[in-house]
Amino acid sequence: MAGVYSVSQVNAYIKNMFAQDFALSRISIKGEVSNCKYHTSGHIYFTLKDGLAAIQAVMFASRRGGLDFELRDGQQVVVKGSVEVYERDGRYQLYASQIALDGAGDLFRRFEKLRNELEEMGMFAPEYKRPIPKFARTVGVVTASTGAAIRDIINISSRRNPYVQLVLYPARVQGEGAAESIARGIEVLDRMGLDVIIAGRGGGSIEDLWAFNEEIVARAIFRCSTPVISAVGHETDVTIADYVADLRAPTPSAAAELAVFDFGQFEAQLRGAKELLARGLKRKIDGVRYQTEQYRLKLRLHDPQRQINEKRQRLVSAEDELKRLMERRLSDCRHRLALMSGRLHGQSPLEKLSRGFGFITDEEGRRVDHAASVRPGDRLSIRLADGQIEARAEQTELYEKLEVQEES
Repeated sequence: MAGVYSVSQVNAYIKNMFAQDFALSRISIKGEVSNCKYHTSGHIYFTLKDGLAAIQAVMFASRRGGLDFELRDGQQVVVKGSVEVYERDGRYQLYASQIALDGAGDLFRRFEKLRNELEEMGMFAPEYKRPIPKFARTVGVVTASTGAAIRDIINISSRRNPYVQLVLYPARVQGEGAAESIARGIEVLDRMGLDVIIAGRGGGSIEDLWAFNEEIVARAIFRCSTPVISAVGHETDVTIADYVADLRAPTPSAAAELAVFDFGQFEAQLRGAKELLARGLKRKIDGVRYQTEQYRLKLRLHDPQRQINEKRQRLVSAEDELKRLMERRLSDCRHRLALMSGRLHGQSPLEKLSRGFGFITDEEGRRVDHAASVRPGDRLSIRLADGQIEARAEQTELYEKLEVQEES
């Protein structure tokens, strides 16, 4: 089919057309920066827009020499460069070689000049920053009485702590006389002896927020004896007031959260601390009770009456043991006595006499054991079991001794 081209051919043709256009190769475009992104490679990608249209733009790292400030969303700039076609995607974009601030650029330079001057004077030094009270009861607010900022502060404050008192100074926050009004509001609230002051407003352009970049406001904040929280615009907006204030909040809502402590959370923490204290006290009481019981048992163990009773019991046991030993000893002695009595009874002369034996004594009462000791004519006394006989020896006869040899 005749007249059919590939995509790459069409894109190459259009790119060549853009390259041959003198106006597009050296062009300056004015617009507002949005979607600004700094790539890790050093390139800057952003969109340049006005009220009706937008164009993609890029400044390569090699061209960063043509940029003497930090490019951010919302800035009005004049970008010098060339409009070319990115052949691979078939879209055109602005390749920036130089970027300059337009309109707001003068304000930005004034901002940097004042910021540097105040910083050299030490007004941003951390040693001048006052701590924000943790449990503020009175909070002053310097802002417009009809703006969204005061509504957000009231809503968040009433939700977090309905007992906190808000004192509003309705100041002009934009236009002629706004800086003087803000500075006067800070001074008036400072004389009231409040716990903390919030000075701020909702978001807007750099022109809308400029009152918070004025030196009179910065000096009013610096002289204020009450801690000041600056809450101007959105999180990306930075003003001179943010540098001088004791604390910067990204938004008025965030300032209310920083200034007003959460009473509900405080009550929950208090309940938790109470429960923790109760548990700790109970453990302590239980420990003391246990220790007291141990002391009581130890005292009972060392009670004198208990010791007396124990010694009495030991004495009774010793007495019983002694009785048993004595009875055993007496029993042994009785047994031995019976044995000895039996043996003595067997050896008793009376016993022998009762079996027909007699007991012979001489005139002097000495016992006669041998016939050789008696001579004829000696008087003898013979005692028998039933009586005694007086006799005289007529004749003695000795028997021969019989020797018994033990067999080996």
